[in-house]
Amino acid sequence: MKKNIYLLLLLPVWLGCKDRTEKKSTVVNQQDSLIVEQEAHQELYGNWVGDFSIDETSLSEEMELMSSDYYPKINLIIKKITDKGAVLGQNVVRGNLRALTGKLEGEGNTIQLLLDEPGDKKSDGRFEIKLKNDTLMGTWTAYDQDVKIKKRNFKLLKKQFAYNPNLMLNKQDDEYGVLVDWTNAKKKEATEFEGDSVYTYVMEYYRSASPAVFSVNASKQKLTEKDLKNLKKLDLEIIRNTIFARHGYAFTKPSIRQFFDPVDWYVPISKDVSADLSQLEKDNIALLSRFEKYATDNYDTFGR
Repeated sequence: MKKNIYLLLLLPVWLGCKDRTEKKSTVVNQQDSLIVEQEAHQELYGNWVGDFSIDETSLSEEMELMSSDYYPKINLIIKKITDKGAVLGQNVVRGNLRALTGKLEGEGNTIQLLLDEPGDKKSDGRFEIKLKNDTLMGTWTAYDQDVKIKKRNFKLLKKQFAYNPNLMLNKQDDEYGVLVDWTNAKKKEATEFEGDSVYTYVMEYYRSASPAVFSVNASKQKLTEKDLKNLKKLDLEIIRNTIFARHGYAFTKPSIRQFFDPVDWYVPISKDVSADLSQLEKDNIALLSRFEKYATDNYDTFGR
């Protein structure tokens, strides 16, 4: 009887030891798995930036798209690659941030990446990428082939992002020398008489910015009411948003993206840069926003 009682007393001790042994074994196994999955190809980590161009062969003839849809800027960010070929990343395009997961195969100039967006949005798809010298090039294909834009092409170069308050917009249009808002046209019907004939047509008028957008730096100079009182509404919008562009803000609105996507130094990385703004920038943003409420624009005709 005493022997049985003694065995019963030893049983919990034995089970506890066994449990601790199993837990220890699990921890060791987890550590082993972490050791096995080392990071690799860290030279590919970072921002890869370029145009995300529509493959026009995939468009139907009758389809009409905004000009800003054809060549939006994309930032494809590679965050981690393991020696097993697993890849983690993100892409930023048209103000949307989408996670990427996939795999890497090959070595040297034969490296290929296959990266997938989550698939919970109708606009998600798959990236098929090849490394060619210093360029990532390839295609993106939509999972849902019923969407308007089914396929895009890209050639991306590695670009380091760094905030620089000295960065300014440059003259992007050699023909006009000014920035034109091509997304918000005003249409007006016009009539012409030629002999006994009458011609009616629609004219499109666009607002344009003044040269002030190339010289007023709201990240460096304290703006005053005197600086802003004679500026157009579009001038104020561009000067204010240039602050956010310097911080890598990912613009969603086509009316804003059209001015920054073509700019070489602009790298979209985040949807919230408020914590990065200086006090000077915050004060200038408040003043610019106040003036925008009451400012007006002139509209003119531009050939395209």
